[in-house]
Amino acid sequence: MIVRQFLHWLRTAPSGTRAEATGALARAYLYSDLSDSDRIAAEGAMTMLLDDPSPLVRRALADVFAASEAAPPNIVHALASDQPDVAGPVLYRSPLLLDADLVEAVASGDVERQAAVAMRALLPCSVAAAIAEVGSAEACLLLLENSHAELVPFSLDRIIERHGHLAAIRDVLLQRLDLTASTRQALVQKLSRTLAEFVTAREWLEPERAERVTREACERATVVLAADSPGSEVRPLIRHLCESGQLNAGLILRSLLSGNVSFLEESLAELAQVPLSRVAGIVHDRKGASFRALYEKAGLPPSTFLVFREALEAMREDGFVMEPGGASRLKRRIIERALSRCESDAADEIEPLLTLLRRFAAEAARDEARLFCDELVATGRITVDPEWHAEAA
Repeated sequence: MIVRQFLHWLRTAPSGTRAEATGALARAYLYSDLSDSDRIAAEGAMTMLLDDPSPLVRRALADVFAASEAAPPNIVHALASDQPDVAGPVLYRSPLLLDADLVEAVASGDVERQAAVAMRALLPCSVAAAIAEVGSAEACLLLLENSHAELVPFSLDRIIERHGHLAAIRDVLLQRLDLTASTRQALVQKLSRTLAEFVTAREWLEPERAERVTREACERATVVLAADSPGSEVRPLIRHLCESGQLNAGLILRSLLSGNVSFLEESLAELAQVPLSRVAGIVHDRKGASFRALYEKAGLPPSTFLVFREALEAMREDGFVMEPGGASRLKRRIIERALSRCESDAADEIEPLLTLLRRFAAEAARDEARLFCDELVATGRITVDPEWHAEAA
C-alpha cells in the first residue's frame, strides 16, 4: 500500500523531492523490516526509478546502495552503467561488482568512471592492469596513489610508457619502494626523451645536440642505477635495455670504464647467449685469448674492440677499487691509459671512438674535482666565505 502511494505521488513531485523520497525508500529497503510483498514492491519501484529523467533521483539510489552487499544486484549493475556522476559511487565502493564489471567500466574510456575504479580499496591486479593499459593519466595517477591497489611491474611499465612524460606521474612513481631496476631505467629514459623534446621545442638546443646530451645523461643514470642495484636485478635490467634498443657499445663501455665489470659480463652473456660463468672466465683471463671471439659473438662493433681490450688490460694492471665514486663514476686513470694506447693506432675508423674517450676523460676529471672539493669542505680543510658565496650566487 505504501509503495503504491509512493508511486502515485512520484508522478507530480519535483525532482529534488523525488530524490529525497527515493533515498528514503532505498534505506527502508536495506534497514527496515519490510514484508516480502512490500520488499518486492519496493524493488520494483526502484527499478522503475532507474528510468527517472532526473540524475538526482538515480544518484540518490547510488549513494545508498554503493557500499551495501544487500542492495539489489540488478539495480547496482544498472547504476554502474549510468552516467558518470551517478555511476561514480557504485564503481568506487560497491562489493557486488565483479572484476569483469570493473574492467568493462575502465574500457568505456570515460575519465570519471576510470578514476572511480582506480580509487577502489583492494583493487585486484587484473583491474589495475586494465587501467594501466587504457586508463587516462588522471586514472593512472589515482591508481599509483592507491596504496591498496595490486600493481605488478608490467603495469608500472605500461604507465611509464604511456604517461611517463608527465611530472606528476614520475613524482609518484619515484616515491615507490617496489620499483625494479628496469622500471626505474624506463622512467629515466622517458624523462630524457621529454627533456629533449622540451629544449628542442623551445629552440634552446639543436635537435641533434639535445638528443646527444639527453642520451648521455640517460646513460650516466643507467650506469649509476646498475651499480646501485642488487645483483639479481642486473640481468633483467640488461634484458630491458636490449628490448628497448639501449644496450649498445657506448653504454657498456661507459659502465666498464666506471669499474662495473659485472655489467660487461652480464651484457656479453646476454648478447652472446653464453653462460655467465664462462663469460667471467674469459673476461678475467689475463691472456685474453678468447675475448675477441666472445666480443664478436655478442655482435658488438669491430671498431670498438680495441678500446674494450685496452680498458680491460689497463684495469688488470692498475686496478680501480680505491678510486672515488664506486662503480657509478667514470675512472679517469683507466680512461686515460686506454686512450693513450688507442691513440697509437692510426686507423681512421677509431677516430669517433677516441672522441668519445676524450669526452669520458673530461667528464671523469670534472667528477673527480667535485668529489675532491666536497671532501675538502666536509672535512673542514677549507672554508667557504659566506660573503663570497652570496656574491657568486
